Amino acid sequence: MITTLAFRHLVVRKLRSLFLLLGFSLGVGVMIVLLSVGEAMLAQSRDVSLVGGGEITVLPQGIDIEAMRTGGLSGMFFGIDRARFLTRQLLGGPRHRALVRVVSPSIEGKLLYLRRDQKVVPVRAGGDIPSRARGVGAGLILHSGHWEDSPDDSAYITPTLQQLYDQLDHFHLPVTQDPSWGEWHYFNLVTSASEWWYITYLVGGALSPNPEKSGRWGGRLLITHRSPNGRYERFTTEAPPQHVAFDTSKADVRLGQSFVEQREGVYHLRARVPSSRLTLDVHLTPAANRYFPPVELQDEAFVSGYVVPALVATGKGRICLRSRCTRFSGVPAYHDHNWGVWRDVTWEWGAARGSGLSFLYGGVYGPGREDSVSGSSSGTSPFFLAVWDTLGVKQVLRFSQARYQGRRPAKGSSEARSPTAFGITATREADSVHLNVRVAEALATDMSTASFRRRFLQMRGDFHLRGRLLGETVAESGAGFFETYDLH
Repeated sequence: MITTLAFRHLVVRKLRSLFLLLGFSLGVGVMIVLLSVGEAMLAQSRDVSLVGGGEITVLPQGIDIEAMRTGGLSGMFFGIDRARFLTRQLLGGPRHRALVRVVSPSIEGKLLYLRRDQKVVPVRAGGDIPSRARGVGAGLILHSGHWEDSPDDSAYITPTLQQLYDQLDHFHLPVTQDPSWGEWHYFNLVTSASEWWYITYLVGGALSPNPEKSGRWGGRLLITHRSPNGRYERFTTEAPPQHVAFDTSKADVRLGQSFVEQREGVYHLRARVPSSRLTLDVHLTPAANRYFPPVELQDEAFVSGYVVPALVATGKGRICLRSRCTRFSGVPAYHDHNWGVWRDVTWEWGAARGSGLSFLYGGVYGPGREDSVSGSSSGTSPFFLAVWDTLGVKQVLRFSQARYQGRRPAKGSSEARSPTAFGITATREADSVHLNVRVAEALATDMSTASFRRRFLQMRGDFHLRGRLLGETVAESGAGFFETYDLH
C-alpha cells in the first residue's frame, strides 16, 4: 500500500517530487564531500611530512599545504624570513610568555646535494632544535646515540648578548665589486635638549668578494655636532685600507685610531679627529627587546641592507672638542647599520621615542625612483612603520608615502628647504596609526652628481602618534630624528 501511494504521489505531484529528490541528492552529496574532507584531514594529520608537534603550526603566507606535502614546485624553496626574530621575540618573546610555552623552529624536506669525489647525490633533509622539538612532542625516537642541543642550537634560540649583537650587526662583503658600495655604523647621541651628535664609521669603495682583489677603497669617520647655540659643525677623517679592519662575523670595526667594539651588548665608541682637536669616548647600552632584524633588498646590481640593533639606548662617556670637554650619563642614543650599493639611492627614515612607545619607519627608493618630497608614492621597497614597547615589537604596519607640508629654510645651505611638518598613516588589517611630526629644524647636505641632484635632509622634530594596535588605543608623544631628500 505504501509503495502504491508513493508512486501515485510521484505521478500526481511531479514538480513537488522533483524538488524533494533534488534536495535529497544535494544532502547526500554534501555528506559525501564532508566525509571525504574529514578522511583527507585525518590522513594528512598522520603524514610524516606534516607532523611537527605542538598545537599551532606557523607557515609562510601563501604556501600550498598539499604542494608542500607532496614536494610540488611551490613548496620547494619556501622559507620564513627572519625566523630567528619570530622565534625569539614575536612568538617566543615576553609578550606571549603566558600563552606560548615553547616555540620549535623546524625545516622539513629541504633539497640538498651531497658530493663525494665526482658523484653528486640529491637528498631530502630536515632540521630541528632537539630540546624545542621534544617540548612540542616531536622529538626523535632514538635507537642509539644521543640528540642534544649543540652550541649553534643554543645560540639560535637564546643567544648571549655578545652573540645576539654580533649576529645582528656584523659586516658584509659585496657580491660584486662596485665603487658605490658602502657600509657603516651610525649612532646619534642627544647630550642635552639643544645639543646632539651624528656619528658614522664608514667603509666603502670598490671592495671585492675576494678582498685581495679589491680596487680603491677605505674608511671614513664622519661626525656632525649640533651645538647648544644652534650651529652645526662637521668633522671627518679618512683611513687607508691598511688601517681599516672589519669582521663579517662581528660588529667591530676599526678606522685608524677610531673604532667601535661590542662586548656583551655594550658598544664602545672611540673617535679622534686630530685636525679639529675632537676626541670621543662613549659607551652605548641598547634597551632590551628594542631591536629590528636585518632586512636586505636585492634587485639585479642594487643591494640595500639595514638593521637596527639599538632603537632605544642610553649613552655615557666624554666628548672633548678643542678646549671644552663634556661628560654625560644616561643620555638618549640610537644605533643602526647600513650596507649596500648607494648610487642614485634615496630613502625615507625616522626613529623616535616617547615615554612608553618608540617607533621606526623607513623605505628605500632605488635608482631612477623619485622621493616623497617630489610627490611620488612608488618606491623600491615597501614602506613600513614598526612600534615597540618594553616587551618588544608591538606591530609592524605598512604605508605608501609620507605627506610633507610647508617649506622652511634648512641649515647647511642658503638655498635648502625642508618641510615644516609631515604625516604618515600606516595600517595592517584592523590596526591603524597616524603619525604627525612637527619639524623643529633641519640640516641639509648636498649629495648631487651629474645625474643625481638631491639634498639630504636630517631633521629633528616632535611627534604625536595616535591609533589602535592589537585592539588597544595608543597615544604617544615625544621627539626623534627623521631623514628624507629634497629636490634642488
